[in-house]
Amino acid sequence: MRIPPGTYRLELLPVVPAFHRKARRRRELGQGQLVYYGPQPTYYGIGEVKHVVDGYVAVDFRGTGQFGVHEDVFRPEYLIPIPPRTLALL
Repeated sequence: MRIPPGTYRLELLPVVPAFHRKARRRRELGQGQLVYYGPQPTYYGIGEVKHVVDGYVAVDFRGTGQFGVHEDVFRPEYLIPIPPRTLALL
């Protein structure tokens, strides 16, 4: 799945602190899945999972957030998947 171009309403994404029960749910993050940084969605923006290696997830944010980050690596507890139906609202 590709990140559509445009400006996002990142303030609509709920804040989910790392290691919160919602962030700890067992889920598989796979290549192409859209995610955001749960503790502060506006910092990194919306990203696409590029690789999952040894418990870490590489995400391409393409500079969609305030920090202008293009790629970073996270533990899965910090990432929240974005359902396709929610993306239309952003």
